[in-house]
Amino acid sequence: MKGIIMIIDGMADRPLKELDNKTPLEAAKTPNMDKMAKIGINGIMDPIKPGIRAGSDTSHISILGYDPYQVYTGRGPFEAAGVGIEVLPGDIAFRCNFSTASEEGLIIDRRAGRIREKTKQLASSLNSIQLEGFEDVEIIFKESTGHRSVLVLRGSGLSDQVSDADPKKEGKAPKEILGLDGSTEAEKTARVLNKFVSESYNILKDHPLNLERIEAGKPPGNIVLPRGAGAVPDVQPFNEKYGLKSACIAETGLIMGIGKLAGMDIIEVEGATGGADTDLDSISQSIIENASKYNFLLINIDGADEAGHDGNLQEKVNFLEKVDAVIGEVMKIPDTCFILTADHSTPISVMDHTGDPVPLVINGPEIRVDDVEKFDERSATKGGLCRIRGSDIMNILMDIMNKSEKFGA
Repeated sequence: MKGIIMIIDGMADRPLKELDNKTPLEAAKTPNMDKMAKIGINGIMDPIKPGIRAGSDTSHISILGYDPYQVYTGRGPFEAAGVGIEVLPGDIAFRCNFSTASEEGLIIDRRAGRIREKTKQLASSLNSIQLEGFEDVEIIFKESTGHRSVLVLRGSGLSDQVSDADPKKEGKAPKEILGLDGSTEAEKTARVLNKFVSESYNILKDHPLNLERIEAGKPPGNIVLPRGAGAVPDVQPFNEKYGLKSACIAETGLIMGIGKLAGMDIIEVEGATGGADTDLDSISQSIIENASKYNFLLINIDGADEAGHDGNLQEKVNFLEKVDAVIGEVMKIPDTCFILTADHSTPISVMDHTGDPVPLVINGPEIRVDDVEKFDERSATKGGLCRIRGSDIMNILMDIMNKSEKFGA
């Protein structure tokens, strides 16, 4: 039997007045998700623990059966691994945004209009730059999907104990990056990063691509904001941990990086943008093509999360209705335990992650079907799984696949 965990990133939400007190998932037309609920076993899940606002990274780590409090050092290393950078022990890695800064130094768009095209040109102008006074620090910079990018600092005397540059809100200047533990290594790293942010603006503000964007009325990606510092973690390979041949199909460097650091094969999908405009047909085709090659697939589809962060209600409903077709195709794969869930809630009203539990459904041979007939946040509370944690999922999956070892005599 095969196992598939599909995570619709940020799918869960809160009731909205605009939807007559329904959530976007309750309001969306999702016949395949509802069919899964009707022929499966349902429940709700806390990705980490009740009330904890999980990140996409920490929740995926938990769902894969690792302890995020032990494994997670920061988001940067996962992003770096996900975009193909061979991170080394001692490297300090950061996830970054291409953002838009005004001449006055204020961030007026944290995602540079969700820039999509030609960010490789911007990244190449920053990769391997020399920072005056820090010639001993190697700068490795690479684009990820959309507005996302990755920075790796390589050299002696560096630390991941530094704060972020991202102000989190438009209309504010980039935050001054500070050392967090009082060490000379952290202070040095903070100085390197502050200089890098300043130099990124100097280099990118007149970049030909940004001049083209300004002429077209689009926000330029003229500054880089690092965040999520982390050192490379040491984790037991997933295939060794569970005795599975695994692969990861994801849209963002972050999730691909988690899969890569866990030792999974990474399957990239052409046209997968990580947004609502992603090519869902290509994702669906990739799942079908690779299901026979592996006995475990981790799948992440990101568009609902982006809509939630943008506060775009209609886009979130529309995306959930479109992604429902992918679920219908995956349900056709024979001899498969198929788990559908989310990694966290991203409510339209909050425009960020919250600690609300997420719905979960399991389909497969010999499943104890319950009485739930719709897949959504409230219907799932009546299911046979009751309320579980993300760290329970792999144990449940391995048992259903008849691959778990007996505990005791």
